[in-house]
Amino acid sequence: VQLVESGGGLVQAGGSLRLSCAVSGFTSGDYAIGWFRQAPGEFREGVSCIRGNDGSGYYADSVKGRFTISSDNAKKTVYLQMDSLEPEDTAVYYCAAGEFVSATPLQPLWFSRWGQGTQVTVSS
Repeated sequence: VQLVESGGGLVQAGGSLRLSCAVSGFTSGDYAIGWFRQAPGEFREGVSCIRGNDGSGYYADSVKGRFTISSDNAKKTVYLQMDSLEPEDTAVYYCAAGEFVSATPLQPLWFSRWGQGTQVTVSS
């Protein structure tokens, strides 16, 4: 499985960005595609993921109501629509493929394939 992110950039606080993750290769089982972010000096944290079997989305509390995950199966692309962006959202954003674990769906440990990341910078 290969993943390629795009769509990052610089935006003012309150603005929006849409990240895309193009997925190629074979996915099987109860898998998930997730979005994670890592700011300088911080641990990588789960932002959102979508379950491959039923398309259900999961979100970190910090982004609920502001971010929306979706997928286009025909294009094999997962999107992260980010609205009402805050300076605290500044980070490198990664998409990843892995196993869906219902108890902790945003745990980075469950994801074995990662993209190269895309920078999101939110200015105040």
